[in-house]
Parts: sequence; C-alpha cells; structure tokens
Amino acid sequence: MADDMLSLEELETALPAMTPWRVAAGRAVDWAALETDLGTALPSDFRSLAEAYPVLVIGDFLTVSVPRPGAELAWASESREDEILQDLYEMGDTGDYVPYPRPGGLLGWAQSNSGDCVYWRTGPSNPDEWPVVVRGDNGDWSEFPVGAVEFLAGVYRRTLRVPGMPGDFPGESPRVLGLSDRVD
Repeated sequence: MADDMLSLEELETALPAMTPWRVAAGRAVDWAALETDLGTALPSDFRSLAEAYPVLVIGDFLTVSVPRPGAELAWASESREDEILQDLYEMGDTGDYVPYPRPGGLLGWAQSNSGDCVYWRTGPSNPDEWPVVVRGDNGDWSEFPVGAVEFLAGVYRRTLRVPGMPGDFPGESPRVLGLSDRVD
C-alpha cells in the first residue's frame, strides 16, 4: 500500500471544494511531540494532508480531524482516548477490533455528524500500511486496504462505497469548510 499511496493532489481533484483551504506555507505541526505522546508514527499521507489543510468539514457531514499547531498533544489525547470505542469494546461490539494503544488497535481520524467513525488499524508496524476501518453508526464495520487520502478520494470520486453510511453519502459536489487553526 505504501508505494502506491494516492497523492494529496489526487484527493484535491476528487474534492475540489477543499482547495481554497490549502495552507500554502504549511501548518508546522510538531510531529515529533505528537508522535512521541501518541506512542506511534502516523501515516505519511495523513501527515501531508495535515500539513496542507486545517480540520475539514465536508458536506456538513464528515469531519476530518487533523492536529492543530500548538495543540498536537490534545489531538493525540482525543485520538487515543475514544470513550465510545472503549465502551463498544467492553460490551463486545467491536468484532475483532480493539482500541489503541493495544497492538493493532484502532486510532480515530474522522467522524460523521451521525456517529460514524473512521480509524486506522495500527498494524503492521509501518504506518503507511495501516488500513482504514469505518464503524458505522448502525454497528457495521468495514475495512479498506488504503490510506486516509486514498480513502477520502475514493469516497468522493464514488469509487469506494462505505457500507452502513447514509444513502445520500457522499452528496453531490459537497461544500467544504476549513476550521481555524487558532488555539484558545
């Protein structure tokens, strides 16, 4: 998967409404602090996305969560401490999936406004080989052998279907909103 990862430009072609939010000079995320606190490196395609874009809300439905410069440790904490996933795991409702930081555990990076969550399955050891896992609000679990950028491009090109998502997802020409990097 790592050698054929989709580029950020290919995602921008699939979702052109995101391009006004691109930060030309980069966002200067402190990856060393974030990854040390998180206990793992993150996939390179996600790092490229997070350097180029703030948090994105796509089609008033899907929020792609990226670390904000100055708030990297908060992002790591939120991604690591997913209470809903932990509760589902403790109830036996996660199939063969486990929460991070367990080996191969799920680490979140996007969510919908209807309760769907998008994760990486953190195994094997090379983050560029981590598959994307989606937990639908209705309890469906789906795994895709692609990275975050390729997943998003596939969804918005309509070449990748996510079982359990609403029938109108993704909408036609979704609007994209970029959220401020301001840290309060």
